[in-house]
Amino acid sequence: MVDAFICPRCHQPLRTDDRYCQNCGLDLAVEATIGELLADENLQTGDARSLEPEILVPRLGDALVSQGKITPKQLEVALRYQAEQATLGRSVRLGRALIELGYLDEASLDEAITLQILQLQEALKQANRELERRVEQRTQELRQALLRVSELNQIKANFIANVSHELRTPLTLLRGYLDMMKDGAFGEVTAEQAQALDALLRSATRLEKLIDDLILFAYAERGELTLTLTNNYLQDIAAQVVENHRYSAKVKGICLEARIEPDLPPVHCDRDRIAWVMDELMNNAIKFSSAGGKVSLAILYHQGIVTVSVHDQGIGIPAQRLAEIFEPFHQLDGSTTRRYGGTGLGLALVTRILEAHGAQLRVESEVGKGSLFEFSLPAIGEDHARESSGYR
Repeated sequence: MVDAFICPRCHQPLRTDDRYCQNCGLDLAVEATIGELLADENLQTGDARSLEPEILVPRLGDALVSQGKITPKQLEVALRYQAEQATLGRSVRLGRALIELGYLDEASLDEAITLQILQLQEALKQANRELERRVEQRTQELRQALLRVSELNQIKANFIANVSHELRTPLTLLRGYLDMMKDGAFGEVTAEQAQALDALLRSATRLEKLIDDLILFAYAERGELTLTLTNNYLQDIAAQVVENHRYSAKVKGICLEARIEPDLPPVHCDRDRIAWVMDELMNNAIKFSSAGGKVSLAILYHQGIVTVSVHDQGIGIPAQRLAEIFEPFHQLDGSTTRRYGGTGLGLALVTRILEAHGAQLRVESEVGKGSLFEFSLPAIGEDHARESSGYR
């Protein structure tokens, strides 16, 4: 038995395997697609009006005129008729108005709508192709820009490394002669001359640190930051760091405090790099603290993790500017009259060193109340530490 269907245009019987209506020639596949789209439209908008294919075609009147189905005058009359019906509370689409006025029949309207839909589909495909072309073009431009930025960063890193190495040689010679002069190698040194030499040596030390930082930054930027990993007790490193900063803290009238948990297990790290990180965090804490403030370095152990934190009661950092402190060569106060010196490399290098250890620097800060910087490293068991160190 063959199931029977009805053609939506001429209402004649159809077979289930018919593609075209044998009576009026309607393309049943297109009509079915339109029906699905119309059903979706009705479900999404909740429109209670009769579903018609016309809602899929923008500016149907212009399309009918361009296809020669109606004249501009007939379109004008139909639009007036449509407006009149609207005043009577009856919503009539343009295609229905043309049919009611006798300017168009159902078949011609369906044909025009189908043609317009096909044209719109082709236009959409063309627009998609053009969009894909533009996206590919912009993607290629972005790749080129990123490649150029990478090349410029490499050039910058190489330049910094080369210049820093060139500066290190004469500075080493300069410092050597200053040490000899202070020790009296070129004659007796008066108290006034000794003070001047001390000032020169302090400046030379600052320059040495700057050059070392620049070289370290250049290595990090080129992906050449290497680590010498050994088992270390962070409390030993911290004790030395605190001792190194006692004088500078005393000069500024800052109370320096160390809170180190006893019997801490060792961690696997690069001793010199982690010492540099602690030193930098302590240096910043003291730099941005005022007389009467307190700076503390704490090391705690919890559930297999050793956490190092440096807390100060300094000026603090605005929340919206926290990300800026990790940008290389960047100062929050970029003016030429800024109160605090520095190259802006310290925290940028701290993050790179910690990332190389698989750790992250965490920051909490409140303007006017101070800042907290901390990082964590996994502890290793005592037995493992002894085996790794060669002890039995």
